[in-house]
Amino acid sequence: MGSVELFPTPDVVIRAQATVGEGPVWDRRTGRLCWVDINNGLLFENDLATGGQSTSALGTLLGAAAPRAQDEGFAVAVSEGLGIFADGKLQILDPVLPEPTRRMNDAKCDSRGRLWAGSTHLDFVPGVGAVHRWDGQAPSSIVATGFALPNGLGWNAEDNTMYLADSMANLLFSAPYRSDEGEVGAFTPLCEIRGGLPDGLAVDLDGCLWVAIWGGSEVRRYAPTGELIGRIPMPVEQPSSCAFADDGTLYITSASADISEDGLSKQPLAGSVFALATNTAGVPVQPFAA
Repeated sequence: MGSVELFPTPDVVIRAQATVGEGPVWDRRTGRLCWVDINNGLLFENDLATGGQSTSALGTLLGAAAPRAQDEGFAVAVSEGLGIFADGKLQILDPVLPEPTRRMNDAKCDSRGRLWAGSTHLDFVPGVGAVHRWDGQAPSSIVATGFALPNGLGWNAEDNTMYLADSMANLLFSAPYRSDEGEVGAFTPLCEIRGGLPDGLAVDLDGCLWVAIWGGSEVRRYAPTGELIGRIPMPVEQPSSCAFADDGTLYITSASADISEDGLSKQPLAGSVFALATNTAGVPVQPFAA
């Protein structure tokens, strides 16, 4: 293993107490940072320049939200499946998860604006989790199966490799990807994660993966080979996901779930959002095309 870069501790930019803060994404329509609180079904839109925040309650578990390219609102991954949230109303357009024991988790759009989402069992039963692809025009397709908690979706700048984390398996995966067709090959392990669970991730233009390590109090940077090359120490135990803004700032969500009162007294920023300036830039995440 080569040298591992130690980054500064990020600054808190949104003080919050989200149960499970997740899914940060930069909304280029408004210049706002959007993110969710999964357990409470909340969608936040934050204007970091003014400190303003808009909060929407969807009334169901909310895994992720993706800004739309042509219309107002968001494509959302929720308990029941996939849909659109706009004008304060949630429409489930693809109820692919009718079972009350399953839900959607992390989701992200690819370079063509298709939404990819991971589904999971509420008890993270191994093998039940799957990866779904939805273009908004037809029912979603299941493109990969056999996971426990599929998480942390992303693609490299060349758009020929897709990445995925299975949190409960402590693994990062990669797979060959055909962007025009939206076809992904077999996911194979890239590296094993120790000292915490791999959660949400972002991919930079250098081909490296920035991975939030739930329970590990850090975000890690991995080379395309799976080698650990950087660490970001966090003031909270449960960083949950991360995303790049266009200026190369990395925004990091976190969670306060299952932390005791004593634990919260020692990490009062649990559930907040943090930011760190980097010397790279992220692979642009596209809005939902439909």
